[in-house]
Amino acid sequence: MVKKPAPSKASPRVRHSPMEHPRQQYPRETAALQELARSCGLVEKIKWGKPCFMLEDRNIVLIQRFNHYIALLFFQGALLYDPEGLLFRVGQHMRAPRQLRFTSLAGITRQRNAIRSLIEQAIALEKQGAKVSRSGHPEPEPPAELQARLDADPAFRKAFAALTPGRQRGYIYRISAAKQPATRAARVEKFLPRILAGLGLND
Repeated sequence: MVKKPAPSKASPRVRHSPMEHPRQQYPRETAALQELARSCGLVEKIKWGKPCFMLEDRNIVLIQRFNHYIALLFFQGALLYDPEGLLFRVGQHMRAPRQLRFTSLAGITRQRNAIRSLIEQAIALEKQGAKVSRSGHPEPEPPAELQARLDADPAFRKAFAALTPGRQRGYIYRISAAKQPATRAARVEKFLPRILAGLGLND
């Protein structure tokens, strides 16, 4: 067994979560995630002692290294459309953040397209100003394409109203993230069966 070196008291160390490994872990995996984030146009800075990728002055994703996995944390991950169920909730009381978790470079390589898609989606939502709603904050307005479908279809309107506020917000943000009206309308039709079945984006 290799002995761990005694911590130096000469200079202060970066503070970490009790679960997070304080030393450099997963160097190849870290480099792969850094390359992906940069290729999406994000700027890397060190925040909280970790690589943080930003859009102007806004945090988008953060690389975290733990004993048993490396994570890419999305600050507003609860808003992301995740049909493959790749995202993990962080703790019981944190509403917004979500993690992608990996244990090997092969896992990152295999899910490269999905990772890029989630990063690009997070960027689009940030540009739109989307945030996870907190108690007392106003709820987001449905985009025109969704509202038109709700107005025209009573059954659809009833099913949407029956969703929890969080599920409603997920659909609103995902539909609104599309730049073109035709794409937004197509997303409404795509999600219609899920809404009628009482499901959220990630159920």
